[in-house]
Amino acid sequence: MLARRQPPIGRRNGQWPPQPRYGAIERVVHGIGAVVERGNPFREAIREGAGERCNAVHRAHVTVRAVRFSTRATTMPQKTLSAKPADVEHGWFIIDADGEVLGRLATRIADALRGKGKTNFTPHVNTGDYVVVINCERVRVTGNKLEQKKYYRHSGYPGGLRERTLQEQLDRNPTEVIRHAVKGMLPKNKLGAAQLNMLKIYAGSDHPHAAQQPQPLP
Repeated sequence: MLARRQPPIGRRNGQWPPQPRYGAIERVVHGIGAVVERGNPFREAIREGAGERCNAVHRAHVTVRAVRFSTRATTMPQKTLSAKPADVEHGWFIIDADGEVLGRLATRIADALRGKGKTNFTPHVNTGDYVVVINCERVRVTGNKLEQKKYYRHSGYPGGLRERTLQEQLDRNPTEVIRHAVKGMLPKNKLGAAQLNMLKIYAGSDHPHAAQQPQPLP
């Protein structure tokens, strides 16, 4: 036989609304004391009600609930900034890859190309800056990656898989080493392709972008 469900405390013996117990009321009054102490006009009435153990405590409890709901701070709605392509200004930065670790360098370049450090960053809009990389052949890697890291390509014909080590790629086409690392950190869509076109990589210290006056990449 199923046990009969007991009614909530306060509905027994026809008592409704339920009469709160003193311990619970005292905790409620004490819990929102910080709200009451901030210049509330019912401060003294609540203090008197909290000290009594009779019907005055219940009246103080009701007053406290009214004060708690009336003193809630109203927050203004925040607007999300969405950049427009026509309003975006693209800057120019330059970085020397001499002695830089490949992966660490690629993350800094990818963040600059995406514009992650700007306040108007919008994921679906190209808000990034142009980045010029010089001395790409002097990039550094850790461990044995010069011999262990492989680059693969396929001619499209059966058995046409080709591979190169990182050292071979640096000797034959060093610009593709950094370009390949940065490309993997950009979106795989038209936006990522447009941002990758803003990356200018050169072997050596000479570059044709002096007119743009690129600043050092932070």
